[in-house]
Amino acid sequence: MRALPAVVLLILAVRAAAGDLTVQIDDGHGKPAGDAVVTLRSDGVQRAEARAPETKIVDQRDETFLPYVEIFRPGDSVVFRNSDTTRHHVYSFAAAKSFEFVIAPGDSAPPVVLDRAGEIPVGCNIHDQMITHLYVSDAPWIARTKADGRAVFDNLPPGTYQVDVWHPQLRPGRAGPSKTITIDTAQSSVALTVSLLPDPRQSDRARY
Repeated sequence: MRALPAVVLLILAVRAAAGDLTVQIDDGHGKPAGDAVVTLRSDGVQRAEARAPETKIVDQRDETFLPYVEIFRPGDSVVFRNSDTTRHHVYSFAAAKSFEFVIAPGDSAPPVVLDRAGEIPVGCNIHDQMITHLYVSDAPWIARTKADGRAVFDNLPPGTYQVDVWHPQLRPGRAGPSKTITIDTAQSSVALTVSLLPDPRQSDRARY
């Protein structure tokens, strides 16, 4: 039987020493908070693997941006696609990236490179109820909660981490919750609460 190469043994050893983390976010009223962005940082732990830039699609369907929140790394690109039968005028004036496109039905805008970290709110100048948020972060670990309010991080190296949470419905000027945790080889979990404003997509739709 052939011996495994040293690099394979090293990878297996790192994975064996890694731990998993589940972050549960609720809205303070017993309901899970989907579309929250959870980032992890650690002074003593660095993420080793390199990652090529990605291009992600934000669709426009039934006069709604899908998804409501999308996460990116600096250097990634976004493409806005119009799957509706009406024209959309997509724009953002955010400091991290500004752009403006008129997109005909069935068409897509050219890729936009997101080269700076920051939150980029995007709207439609024709349909006020349409909004999406592009969250660009250089944090080593980043995830978005699903409808159940959970974000899961696998194979985290042991160490101390800062967990930060952001959500598009936080009150203006108010930071999301954060917590310092220690990850070992066991499975860990942390629960955090965010106080959210009403979903602007629902309140705007109620006017029509």
